[in-house]
Amino acid sequence: MCGRFAFWSPTEAAAALFDFDPAFAMEPRYNIAPSLDIAAVRAAGAERRELVKLRWGFIPSWATDPSIGNRMINARAETVAEKPAFRNAYRKRRCLILADGFYEWRKEKGGKTPYFISLASGEPFAFAGLWEPWTDKETGESRETATIVTTAASDFLATLHDRMPVVLGPDTASAWLGGQPVEAVIDNPPELRAWPVERQVNNARTEGPELIKRAAKG
Repeated sequence: MCGRFAFWSPTEAAAALFDFDPAFAMEPRYNIAPSLDIAAVRAAGAERRELVKLRWGFIPSWATDPSIGNRMINARAETVAEKPAFRNAYRKRRCLILADGFYEWRKEKGGKTPYFISLASGEPFAFAGLWEPWTDKETGESRETATIVTTAASDFLATLHDRMPVVLGPDTASAWLGGQPVEAVIDNPPELRAWPVERQVNNARTEGPELIKRAAKG
């Protein structure tokens, strides 16, 4: 799964990779948790991509209780095309969720150790995502929500966790937004790197670049 990630690169740097209009800047964040706004890119017509803020935690349009989003932060690649909650978004509402890295926790003696994972190149990248508009029928409140698509862990990450987000570069990002099957973008994942970090990242309220520093004993 993917339950926490970071995105701190300048919006212009991500725009150069993923060809979108950097209409606004996102504040650098190192501990993005579910229910927060995330930076996402989606098609805006045939020739343009737009940067938007989406709420992390997918709420299907038919849902009456928005708390369902807390359980739908990830969508499994193996079932995303058929699962009722996601299949319409899979066909019509795909997005790129911008990131510089993500966290996974490995079970070890004495508890779980958090690891930070990023591209070996250090460049920003994108997760394959889906988005969905939702309106509260009682209050009229509207929001746009998103989920991160996950797949089986690569050989490199399998020692940390059995799942990982679908990581996209510029080429696979275009294939994803263009409607290619999810299987077409999970082959040959990019080279990753990982290192242990301090457990202060476990608290979703903590923030700052110190969270991605290698742990003193790592």
